[in-house]
Amino acid sequence: MGLLSNTVSICQFNVIGDLPDLRDLTWAGERLAQKSFRDITDSSEELSIGWVHLDDVGKCDFDDYGAYAREHYLTFSLRRDQRRVPAALLRSGLEELEREFLTANPGFHKVPKARREEMREAVHSSLLSRTLPVPATWDVVWDVRSGILTFTSLSQKALELFETHFRATFEELRLVPLHPFARAERVSPAELTSALAEANRASGDGALELMRDNAWLGSDFLCWLMFGTLNDACEYEVCQEGPALRGERFVAYLNDRFSLLGGSSEGGVQKVTVAGPQDRFREVCTALDEGKEISDATLYLEKGEEIWRLNLKGAPFHFASYKCPGVKLEKDELTDEASERTALFFERMCVLETGLQLFDSLYTAFLRERLGDQWPARVQAIRDWLKAA
Repeated sequence: MGLLSNTVSICQFNVIGDLPDLRDLTWAGERLAQKSFRDITDSSEELSIGWVHLDDVGKCDFDDYGAYAREHYLTFSLRRDQRRVPAALLRSGLEELEREFLTANPGFHKVPKARREEMREAVHSSLLSRTLPVPATWDVVWDVRSGILTFTSLSQKALELFETHFRATFEELRLVPLHPFARAERVSPAELTSALAEANRASGDGALELMRDNAWLGSDFLCWLMFGTLNDACEYEVCQEGPALRGERFVAYLNDRFSLLGGSSEGGVQKVTVAGPQDRFREVCTALDEGKEISDATLYLEKGEEIWRLNLKGAPFHFASYKCPGVKLEKDELTDEASERTALFFERMCVLETGLQLFDSLYTAFLRERLGDQWPARVQAIRDWLKAA
């Protein structure tokens, strides 16, 4: 599902480096044009990867400023068209050529290896030219004001493809995933800076090290939120910048689905998934008491009558199946299609970013407690609760 859908899976990055000019983003259009998508429908090429328009993946020109720049946002999509030859057809075509060769050359009992490779390549090329490329697209929204880039896929292959193509397009910039520690650095109050640095368990400053060695942040956050879901009021205050007003109250809680990881008696890692209606989450409590940790769970955020829902992946802080309040636009005969698309984009970004603002405010509340003096008391309360559950 794309960015403009009410439900979408996203991950976020910090874009690090000096941008040419935040007032005039034509430099971005020039870069995107250099690495834009090239249609291979009428060729026999196997693969094409490049940038296209967010609103129309059939367009790949970036001459029009409005096609990729909307106020402080850069918007575009990564498109990959790929031809794939079905294995059964390749095998059938190869067997037919082998039979013809052996019939014409009775002195051979089997086709020589080099000749067989030539046949395979010939069959593959013939089938490839008759196969239509299959397209796949992933949306990108880059807020150049905040430096946050949002990408609409959690697939490892899609992420690697995107990061590689982004580096090739914007060579002087780099992407840093907003994993739990990176997000903590971004949202934690100034008075917690030293405490967060002391709590850092990574031996280096690489993104992989920071995410791997500080996985405790994600698991502690989910455990803290689980405890709060059943034992506290679940009410928090907006304290981060965004569309919602600072000081507004909202509710946050876990429900519906949990995945837990932990060692098994046979060794290795055991995964437990708990889904559906729960009686005070007894299965989850039992697994936590046995030493397992919540790896992902369904999180609800409610502000007034609006509800956001997502499946939070604890280790990378990826938002799977992120569902926001629906966007409704009133149309009239005076509204043209371009204006309608632009209005839809800004309405969608408002609800999406409000949910992220609520999440960051919730995470800040956790960090205040986790990095403060009251955490040992909270840990003891959680242990007593698990034993009594």
